[in-house]
Parts: sequence; structure tokens; C-alpha cells
Amino acid sequence: MFPRRQAVSTYAKGPIMTLILGNEDVDDLLTMDDVIKALEPAYRNIAEGRAVAGGRADLVSETPYDPDARYWLKMASGIVPDLEVGTVRINSDIVTWPKDGNKLRRVKAPLAPGKRWVGLVLLFSSATGEPLAIFPDGAIQRLRVAGSTGLSIKHMAREDCHVLGLLGTGWQAGAHLEAACAVRPITRVNVFSPTQGHAEKFAEDMSARRGIEVVAAITPEDAVKGADIVVTATNSMNNIFFADWVEPGMHLATIRDGEFETAVLKRVDLLAIHDPGNMGDDHIHAPPGLTIPDLGKEITEVEGFDEILKSPTLAQVVAGQAPARKNADQVTCFLNYHGLGFQFTATGAAFYAKAVEAGRGHELPTEWFTEDVLP
Repeated sequence: MFPRRQAVSTYAKGPIMTLILGNEDVDDLLTMDDVIKALEPAYRNIAEGRAVAGGRADLVSETPYDPDARYWLKMASGIVPDLEVGTVRINSDIVTWPKDGNKLRRVKAPLAPGKRWVGLVLLFSSATGEPLAIFPDGAIQRLRVAGSTGLSIKHMAREDCHVLGLLGTGWQAGAHLEAACAVRPITRVNVFSPTQGHAEKFAEDMSARRGIEVVAAITPEDAVKGADIVVTATNSMNNIFFADWVEPGMHLATIRDGEFETAVLKRVDLLAIHDPGNMGDDHIHAPPGLTIPDLGKEITEVEGFDEILKSPTLAQVVAGQAPARKNADQVTCFLNYHGLGFQFTATGAAFYAKAVEAGRGHELPTEWFTEDVLP
């Protein structure tokens, strides 16, 4: 066994190893509290100009798998100098758009050997340039999205929030419930899924896990009525939350363009976005004439979209550079669209440190990933 690193910024003598980790390591080692604690100072660093959020790039083409599917190569990067690390997140996906009744859903097909998906995070030392770790993006992706929503709740929602209205019971929904509970004293969750059985199973599982009341709502309106916080966490390409459902004092969060009816934004007093450069489709590059079913964001068609782009970012909110909630009746909202690469940097550094401490993962010689030829 080669010697392990003792921390992100420790450089041991002797054979240097790169750590290969898995989603199961993320699940075992990284908690939502860890994620929020890692993300909060990183967001502050971004606002203060002490970290770098690299632009996202999506390259799209046809795929021999299916003429209606698309090959999607996605990259995002970031550097957090305080942590002495940088990351690159890469996804290689086959994207499909199956119909669910009259609606479309965006689904990544698991076509890699063993019916698996492909997404990797490469964690590098900013002191030496060497690769510290390589791990899948799946489990940490779920946590960093929900952790960002959690930060919006922490900094924008009322302090006395107890009821969460949750639309969705899938992969992201559970993590968002955990994030809300991490930053507010949530005592009740009303959850809705178009498949009632999914909502009932989710309610049973999360109630047992969290020790709070989780109730399967019959309709989406029932789920959000009277809620202090409303989160939409689905893979729907259609509106599932509407302006008429907005109540004074709510904090709203959505992870996908189109989940909110655009009129919802007219009911919002304080709005935060992730990055004005990520609100449209400028980061998507495809051959001329290639059709992409979900190209063209609904929000870009909203009257006053230019004003939305002037909204403070979550980083500015976290750093105290944006207007704060003035009273309990204001409606606040975070559009958690298209995350940023530095989220993987911050959470990846925390994960790597815990993995080293726990002796997790597999070691490969770092020289396998470096070269003696000047590139």
C-alpha cells in the first residue's frame, strides 16, 4: 500500500497516488451539513472575487443510438484558491425526450457498459497541478444542487419556517428535503408526485428517516398550500407551480426552467439567480439546424427578462452584498438553474479530505495521469 495524503494541501514524500473514489463513498462520508458548510464560504469567495467559476460548455450532436436522441458532452470547472484545488466536471450523455402523455420528459439513457451513466469530477491541486482524486459526479451532484437550495433557504427564507411544500419525489427531492431540514426547523413536509404511490412511499421513508411528519398530498396545490417554503425538484419540462398558488412570506426554489409558470416571478419581491450567463442557452454549441427539444428556455421569453438578469446572484446573497428580506410577508425566490463548476470544487475538496481521513477509495500512481513531455 502506498502512503496516502493526509489532507488536500499535504504533499507526502515517496510515491504519490491519485485517489479513485465512488458514489458509495460520497453516500457514506458526505452529509448535507458537510455540503452546506463547504459551499457557503465558496459562494462568499466567488462574490468577493477570490474564487473562479468557470463557464459551462455543452456540446451537442447526433448519436447513432437513436435519430431522436442527442449526444451531450458537458463540461464545467472551478477554482477555490483558499482550498488549494480546482476541478473539472465532465458528462458524456445520451439524452432522450420520451413522452409522458402529452408531455415530454428529459431522460439520460444509461448506455455505457453495464447500463450505466458517465459523469466524472477531476480534482486537482492548485499548488502542483497534479490530480488528487477522480470520482463520479452522480451522488455529489445531487448534494451540491440541494445544498445550494439550502443556502438560499438559510439566507432568504423566514427564520420561523416549519412547513415545506415539495413537488417531486425523485432523486433530487429527497436531498432537497434534507437541505431544508439542515437550515430550518422543518416539522412538516407536504409532498406531491403525479404517481400517488411514489408520494406515499417517499412520505413513509422520509418520515422514518427524519422523524418529522411527511404527508403525501393528493394534488400539487394541496402540497404547497400553507407552506413556508416551496421547492420544485422534478424532471418535468412543463409548468407544475403557478402564480395563483404563491402566498405571502413564502420562499420559492426551483431546479429546472419551466417548473414555475413564468407569472410566478411577478409575485416575487426578492429574486436570486445563479449566474446571468447561464440563464439562457449561450453555453450550448451544436451544428446548425440540429433540433434539440428543450432548447430555448421559457424564462428567456418572460417580459422583463433583462431585469431578471440583473437580479443578485446567490453568491452575492450569501456574501451580504444583496438586499435582505425586509419583512415576513415578502416572497423570496431562488432560480437554481445550471449550477456552477466551483460547487464541485468546494464539495469535492470536502469529500476528498474525508475520504483520505477514512482510508477510502483505490490508489493509482499519479504518474499514470501526468507526463514528462511538455504539452
